[in-house]
Amino acid sequence: MPKLLLLDIDGTLLDSHKKLPPSAKEALEQARKNGHDLAIATGRGPFMITKILEELNIDTYITFNGQYIAHKGQAIHKEAIDSTMLNDIFEFAEQRNHPIVFMNEKKMVSSIDFHPDIDESIKTLKMPHPEADKEFYLNNEVYQALVFCEEEDEQQYHDTFKEVDFVRWHRVSCDITPKGGTKASGIEHLIRATGHTIEETIAFGDGLNDLQMMDIAGYSVAMENGHEETKKRASYVTDHVDNDGLAKAFKHLKLI
Repeated sequence: MPKLLLLDIDGTLLDSHKKLPPSAKEALEQARKNGHDLAIATGRGPFMITKILEELNIDTYITFNGQYIAHKGQAIHKEAIDSTMLNDIFEFAEQRNHPIVFMNEKKMVSSIDFHPDIDESIKTLKMPHPEADKEFYLNNEVYQALVFCEEEDEQQYHDTFKEVDFVRWHRVSCDITPKGGTKASGIEHLIRATGHTIEETIAFGDGLNDLQMMDIAGYSVAMENGHEETKKRASYVTDHVDNDGLAKAFKHLKLI
């Protein structure tokens, strides 16, 4: 029976050097030939994944952890963060010297000209430090924001802003999304468009933003390099991404 394969990018599709292993590309191409459908499910924005979408010939994706979803290249779901809420978070963060990055489907902008925490974390995505425009959120839809603080400073955001979710993805950075906006909610939107059932979905991931996706998918696979909690939630744990883990999982599941 054809499956809908939902693929995280960083640490799942891309290895620790942000490269696509040849074995992963071959596995995806063979899975497609075998009748399975491919979709990306990532915390990144659409503008950050154009290269890999083109390389893998994928036009269906969940981005911003469920806030911007496209099927066959057309947006089918968009949910922006309330601008008043963003303003409150921005002022709260500014008082604590925690910069913010705002993102829509086309770009990311920073609340500050330069900050080492932004530079450190964004570089892990192979992206340059964003341009500054502290009022970007007042004139543009923002589907996801990032607040830059260390883990010891994170709890105050959870306690103060109950209407949004904060999910840590880096030592010095947390995603900010509307409450309940996850890859799991993205899957629910996507299967209505693709015609698949939830039982026909297989999720592949490694990070904390993949937890809900692990829970909701018909079957879930975590990478050996993944977060321990993610591995606990998964139906199956495959090898490390640097050791052909994705291709091995496809073989184990008889997708190829």
